[in-house]
Amino acid sequence: MSSGIKKEKVKSVSSDVKETDNNQSVENVVSKKKNKPGHEYKLLMLTTLIISGCSMVYELIISAVSSYLAGDSTLQYSITIGLYMFALGLGSFLSKFIKRNLWGWFAKVEIGIGIIGGTCSLILFLSHIYLISYQIVMYLEILAIGTLAGLEIPLLTRIIEEDRKELRLTLSSIFSFDYIGGLIGSVAFPMVLLPSLGYFATCFMAGAMNLTAAALIIFKYRKRLKNSHLYKATVIVLLAGMVTGMVFSENIGNLIEDGLYRDRVILSEQTQYQKIVVTKHRDDLRLYIDGNCQFSTMDEYRYHEALVHIPLAYAQRRDKVLVLGGGDGMAARELLKYPETHVTLIDLDKGMTDLCSTDPQITEVNKNSLTDKRVRIINNDAYKYLEESNERYDVIIVDLPDPNNVTLNKLYTNVFYRLCAGHLNEGGIINVQSTSPYYAKKAYWCINKTIASEGMDVKSFHLQVPAFGDWGFNMASMKKLEKRYHLPEDTRFLTEKNLSSLFVFGKDETADDVEINSLTNPVLIQYYNDAVREWE
Repeated sequence: MSSGIKKEKVKSVSSDVKETDNNQSVENVVSKKKNKPGHEYKLLMLTTLIISGCSMVYELIISAVSSYLAGDSTLQYSITIGLYMFALGLGSFLSKFIKRNLWGWFAKVEIGIGIIGGTCSLILFLSHIYLISYQIVMYLEILAIGTLAGLEIPLLTRIIEEDRKELRLTLSSIFSFDYIGGLIGSVAFPMVLLPSLGYFATCFMAGAMNLTAAALIIFKYRKRLKNSHLYKATVIVLLAGMVTGMVFSENIGNLIEDGLYRDRVILSEQTQYQKIVVTKHRDDLRLYIDGNCQFSTMDEYRYHEALVHIPLAYAQRRDKVLVLGGGDGMAARELLKYPETHVTLIDLDKGMTDLCSTDPQITEVNKNSLTDKRVRIINNDAYKYLEESNERYDVIIVDLPDPNNVTLNKLYTNVFYRLCAGHLNEGGIINVQSTSPYYAKKAYWCINKTIASEGMDVKSFHLQVPAFGDWGFNMASMKKLEKRYHLPEDTRFLTEKNLSSLFVFGKDETADDVEINSLTNPVLIQYYNDAVREWE
């Protein structure tokens, strides 16, 4: 063979090799493009984010509703978190038994979470009204939502890995979107959703978003679903149901609340911090915060006369009075009976003070005290106000809700009473509403002992308030407590004659075996919640 022919053959082989290399290079580039995380499955990543956020909202709603209905928020949130984490693991474990029809199972999971989560608050309220065991329903809902959410990521991972063999990139993308969604849901719930929409509308909206995510998957990947027309019809009907629930959530809430409260509900408002409900039966107007009665117009004067007039009878001066809590304006009403008194009222919830400043039925009872020129309202946390303020007062009235959670417990600790004492003028007095010495005697005497631990002279007294039962207060000062003034003449319950009887306790209203309540050892919550369970 000639050398010319050999050269041509070498050129031909070299050209073929180069062409082959070029083709392989192109195929590699195409393959890499296909394997970029999220290239083909961006929609699945988006739905992961949505569903994760919605699942977090459901768990927070279940915790909040359970705290509202059953009390003991620390217990409710702890149980919800623990059960939810367990259910996530259970769902992940069960996913290994799903071997076929992954797309169909994924669609069912998304629809299931949307249905159960979107109706969870409604079911919880209904079970509380009509069923004996509310807790069982709560546990089942948590387990169901958690298990379905636990199935989601393993299924999604396997779906994507059927087409792309890069497990590292797939998992990092899925978990990133999952965690980001959880963060969004946990922040949006307390700051935006609950204050703006309330329990029912928030639930229905999250359910609608969940089902929208399911619809996007079903319609986008319909060719991979068997009987896709059934999935389409199902998700459209359910989505319409959730939207309808959102539209009529206020009506649903009114019907539910009528079943929760003995009397007719005339006002229901969700503020940034709490649920306020006002009921009325004949002349009896009642205000509830998170399901707990704050006053009844049939007997609230007994409570507020004792709260205000007894410490003012013992104080050296009464020109400047600080009220911590008392957003309903009833304590301020009693304080304004003293011409020389000026009131600073600290209440966290602007929604509460605005309502009680403007609602005609409430202002009729509090005598428009919150709009009086001698009353200054500051919407702030009581603890924070005491830390930041330099003002001193002759009397401090502590009229706060019962210590049934960690946030409120802070306002019943030795450090809090130390802050209060630091804001008193010489001979100033603190008076603290202290729950019931009969129904929650350990809680009551724990508050007494905690105040005394700060070196103050403490006098305890109590009275019967029909709406609450036997109710108590703890009055304290850095000086020895001695009565200085007579009671006002326009009281309806208190007299000079019955005053001394309020400082007498029966044997069944005392407790010695209690500890001091502190920030690091919040024993008061346990005392209080034990009493609630005992009398349920």
